[in-house]
Order: sequence, then C-alpha cells, then structure tokens
Amino acid sequence: MKLLVKTVFDGSNFCGFQAQPGRRSVQGELTERFGELFGFPVTVTGCSRTDSGVHALGYCLAIAPTAPCDGSWCAIPTSKFCAAANTALPSDIAAVAAAEMPDEFHPRYSAVKKEYIYKICDSPVLSPFVRGRAMHFKRRISDSALLNMKKAAALFEGTHDFTSFMAKGSKITDPVRTVYSTDVKRDSDGLVCFTVSADGFLYNMVRIMAGTLLRVASGKVDCGEITEIINSRRRESAGETAAPYGLYLNEVTYPFDIRWNVDG
Repeated sequence: MKLLVKTVFDGSNFCGFQAQPGRRSVQGELTERFGELFGFPVTVTGCSRTDSGVHALGYCLAIAPTAPCDGSWCAIPTSKFCAAANTALPSDIAAVAAAEMPDEFHPRYSAVKKEYIYKICDSPVLSPFVRGRAMHFKRRISDSALLNMKKAAALFEGTHDFTSFMAKGSKITDPVRTVYSTDVKRDSDGLVCFTVSADGFLYNMVRIMAGTLLRVASGKVDCGEITEIINSRRRESAGETAAPYGLYLNEVTYPFDIRWNVDG
C-alpha cells in the first residue's frame, strides 16, 4: 500500500521539488518530516518536477516505507492524516487530502492530465502582496489584448510537436504533447491568469507559452502566428521564458476515482 497525499506549497524558498544535495527541496523536506512522523524512513515520490520558485495548489505525491513492509504500515487513518502531517510540516507546505493507493500506483506515470496556471500582475507598480506570487508585467493589459491572448492560447490546443516551447538543452526525445484546454482571463484579484491542461508538459513549456502570450499582449506577435511558431519547431520563434514564480501546478488527474479524505 502507498499513501497518496495532495499538497499545496509556496515554492519561493525551495530549489524545486526534486531533492538536491545541499539545497532545500520539497522532496527533501517531506522525506525528512514524514520519516519523523512515521518513525521510520520513507520514500516520497512526486507527480512532477517543479523548478525553483514554482508553486503548487494541488501537487500529488506518494509515500511508502523505504524497507519492505506489510499493508498496514501506516498507523494513521487517512481521515486524520492531514491534521497529523501539518503538525510536522514547515509553514510553506501543507497536506490537504490523503488516500490509500495500491503498490503499483505512481503519482507521475499514472496521471493522465495536469493543469497549470500562470499568473501575471499587469500594473506599473507591483503590489508587495503578490511579489513572488505572480510575474510583474509593467503595463496594463487591455480587454482587447486579453482577448487576443485568449485566442492565441486556443491555438495551443490539440496534439502538436512543441519543440518551439521546450527549453534548449532538454533531454526529452519526444516533444509531442496533447493540450486539452486553455484559457486566459482576469481573476477576482485582478491578476491575468493563463490556464492550460495537457497529457504532459516539456521542460519550461508553460513558462515559454506564457512569455509568448505576453508578446501577443504587447503587439509583438499576432495571435494567429502561434500556429506558425509551433510548426517552426524552433525555440527562437517563441517568446521569453516567463519567471518561475508566476507558475502554479493546479491539478493532477488520474484515470480512476480517488477516494480523497479531506477531513482534519
């Protein structure tokens, strides 16, 4: 048995999810804290690698004992797990739901869809309350420019070779991904939010998409040019890689119902 946990975290003070020697990571922090909580070493496996500064609103990870153990290794009921975990976790990570899963479950490879949100503060002055939480774009994005961004984002939808939206030096050999949905809108806090869901993402893919959409907002790229940029398969054709702290992993979808327990 594995324990699946949905978490939220502020990525500002992490080098990313994956453990790295001498650096503070989400995985490293969770491995240590959960080991202390259970009283024996555990492995923590994530649903995705996230870069330094990237946040999460629905990050899924699996916990399992390092050494072979029977199915009853977790003495904490899932109905109480989040309450127990949050007493042990640092203030920039919180557990929000838990569920028991079979041994063959993998939080990354079992997923069929992931959704990211990229947040932009389009204001001459950056509010200190969104610093580190949204990319600062120093000019107000008009309603018409917002609509152009939305139209441009819709052209990402479908199955494409997204080489143009992959960071140079990436070791990924298959750049084909299927984007299921996109949206660009202003949220209740006044931030411009680009939302995209897909069967998977290339390294820096969402951040490059966001940077390209900001070029659309600036009038440097016509919204209809997105298809040409995709078809060029050239990283130079797309926009800049937007800052990591505007990016949030929002949701991970699996091909079966998960009986999440959110009590506690």
